[in-house]
Amino acid sequence: MNYPHPLLAREGWPFIAASFLVSLGAWIFIGFGVSIPLWIITLFVVQFFRDPAREVPELENGVLSPADGRIVKVERCLDPYAGREALLISVFMNVFNVHSNRSSVDGTIRDVQYFPGLFVNADLDKASSENERNAVVIDTVIAGQAQTVTLVQVAGLIARRILCYVHAGETLHKGQRYGFIRFGSRVDVYLPLSATPLVAPGDKVSATSTVLATL
Repeated sequence: MNYPHPLLAREGWPFIAASFLVSLGAWIFIGFGVSIPLWIITLFVVQFFRDPAREVPELENGVLSPADGRIVKVERCLDPYAGREALLISVFMNVFNVHSNRSSVDGTIRDVQYFPGLFVNADLDKASSENERNAVVIDTVIAGQAQTVTLVQVAGLIARRILCYVHAGETLHKGQRYGFIRFGSRVDVYLPLSATPLVAPGDKVSATSTVLATL
């Protein structure tokens, strides 16, 4: 599922409209001074739901970042969703990052797995295994070789809604928007052990624009 990138994410339209109407009502019926904090909140809501278009880098074997944010982990571990040893790259999103999630590779979705869970700080290691999360396992082919990439949306401390719009058997393209997480979270990217990471903990990345690794 995809749609032309609007300036503001469709997931935010009801929140933006409600915040605007409350601020406007306070201005009209109470006064502009009292409405200022509400207008500030409205601006925050607008910036949170911004959804800019992104150029896809022309690198055939590149794995693109599925989210805006900061790299918090690059390590070898178990990919429990595809049942393999993998290279894990985790991207932490704060409330000021763009929160739409986009596919890292071209490929076919093998499986989509949802797990209810906790809402601890997404910056913590245990968030990957204990928080509410949604995993998308993608089979791709790079230079004639079959590869698997797993993208896991992980809810955070104040994130209370993971949205995923794709299903098993569908095809994804690099940079294609496939989901959204509301109000702070992370995305875990599990790659084959042969992948070469191009980022390190602390690096800031942008969805689609940043190449996390090569396969």
